[in-house]
Amino acid sequence: MGTRLTYFDRQQIAFYARLKWNAKRIAEAIGKDRTVVWRELQRNRSPHLEYEADKAHYYSERRAQKTNRRKLEKYPKLRAYVRRRLGEGWSPEQIAGRLKAHPPPGLAKLAVSHEAIYQFIYEEEPWLYHKLRRKQPVRYQKLGRRKNKASISERTSIHDRPEEINQRETVGHLESDTVLCRGRKQAISVQYERKIQLVRIHKVQGFNAPETKEALKQTIESLPDQFVKSITFDNGGEGAKHAELRTEYGLHTYFCDTYSAWQKGGVENMNGLLRQYLPRKTDLAQVTREQIYEIQEKLNNRPRKKLNYLTPNELLAEYKGKMLH
Repeated sequence: MGTRLTYFDRQQIAFYARLKWNAKRIAEAIGKDRTVVWRELQRNRSPHLEYEADKAHYYSERRAQKTNRRKLEKYPKLRAYVRRRLGEGWSPEQIAGRLKAHPPPGLAKLAVSHEAIYQFIYEEEPWLYHKLRRKQPVRYQKLGRRKNKASISERTSIHDRPEEINQRETVGHLESDTVLCRGRKQAISVQYERKIQLVRIHKVQGFNAPETKEALKQTIESLPDQFVKSITFDNGGEGAKHAELRTEYGLHTYFCDTYSAWQKGGVENMNGLLRQYLPRKTDLAQVTREQIYEIQEKLNNRPRKKLNYLTPNELLAEYKGKMLH
């Protein structure tokens, strides 16, 4: 039995795959070795995409013409590591950075760039783009969401925020925002710490100040004593009770300029990552608080480039350790 598949072979595989035949049965039908058919299906099919003869043959022919093979093609262990991390929600940049800064056993000399991972996805295993954060076959520029300015008393402008906060010199300075989903009856309150990039997310009953205040209290009380030193809001009405938080917890509050989401870009970027798990069409009534917590911890366990590819949870644990000594 031959190991090389023709276009006609692949058309037969596609036909039998649509009938839900397994690799062994297909191999017997087309006169090929079972492992050949199994590898073909593994390489050119995913839970999101059916096996297609045209695409499979195109990629096979292009691979055959190449004289140099990428690391991700040459080393199965490296390829398995990348696939696994993509499945856990890591971005190509995070995967590449972690491999370089903190390589696992057996992969110390097999670092790859994030561009190499993107190229491998787009050119060799195109179905893997479904595992990218925004599930888009190409990258695109994210635009901020505009909000109307609300009348909020005792506001302190972001322009009066100390430079040490702007430069992320100390921990404990949060940015807060609200993410809306289908129906707008429920929402997600998001808090992002600027230095170690920790996130806290809470399901709230609507886009309003009392619910946001309660979410912020839960965030503050989930962290070490005196950890939270300031919170920066936009001009939405959900920040209207900021003065009560200032009094209760002895912290500072600041507000961005109108239509200037970029001034709290950390939480805006985090909102984009959150959409990977909670797209706009999500019915939050069907999402439990346990599921919200699981999403939060997935985000906190992703390595970050600006943290030398450590995770926010690792740095929070380091902070707690220092406070105990």
